[in-house]
Amino acid sequence: MQADPPTAIVSEIMNEHSITVNGVTLCTETFGDPGNPAVLLIMGATVSMLGWDDRFCRRLAVGGRYVIRYDHRDTGRSDTYEPGKPQYMLQDMADDAVGVLDAHRLAQAHFVGMSLGGMIAQLVAIQYPNRLATLTLIASSPHGPEDPDLPPMAEKVQSYFAPSGGVDWSNEASVVDFLARGAHIMTGSMRAFDETAVRSLVIREMGRESNYASRGNHALIASDRWRERLGEIRVPTLVVHGSDDPVLPYGHGVALAKEIPGATLLTIEGMGHELHPADWDTIVRAILQHTA
Repeated sequence: MQADPPTAIVSEIMNEHSITVNGVTLCTETFGDPGNPAVLLIMGATVSMLGWDDRFCRRLAVGGRYVIRYDHRDTGRSDTYEPGKPQYMLQDMADDAVGVLDAHRLAQAHFVGMSLGGMIAQLVAIQYPNRLATLTLIASSPHGPEDPDLPPMAEKVQSYFAPSGGVDWSNEASVVDFLARGAHIMTGSMRAFDETAVRSLVIREMGRESNYASRGNHALIASDRWRERLGEIRVPTLVVHGSDDPVLPYGHGVALAKEIPGATLLTIEGMGHELHPADWDTIVRAILQHTA
């Protein structure tokens, strides 16, 4: 569906688009035919749009979807803020997602959110229900971090990332080593860890960013609870969750599927907090079926 021309500004940057919306500049990239149904990919905390692998995006595009991915604030080529001083909240990131649709002249899209991106998508589904055709939540959670029914983050993850302030974010080797080890910790125990690919991704991301340390601001942004409002979500919802997720354990996905009316839960055995290549076929097939 096409909306009226937006006030957002769109300009070409190589094979990407720089959009100005909500007072900030965000970087987006598209795959596929604009005449096909649009799928908006929203990545998780501290990760740029490159977290949606090019090959994953192309598989969706070959399946007949117009795929849009974008850099959050404080990642990639989007606007950044001083480390430790984010001047935005999670609500602003939800408004950004809607702004991406406006900039691409789309009245509606299929939303696919990973981790924090799934939380952003939930907010949009509650506050802007007409902007979503469907909702897919991958490795995400309802917003209830202190709720006793939601299993806590694995100790191995908490203990590893707790001293992250000691990383020299200006030193590429230090950053690559730290994030590669962290990615290994988040990989499911039944999945092979490709350290070479992870290191390559981090180096590629660092080459696109003016201040890599700013992505840590995502851990500092605030938000009101919305778990009690999940029942207001009326768009068809698919929840995809790995049985071996150490960051947002499987119970988070179960809660989402239970509390969002009519939601379907796809459990991927052995998957961690990741989009592992071994699971791309399963996830892409599920998204294409869900958005048909």
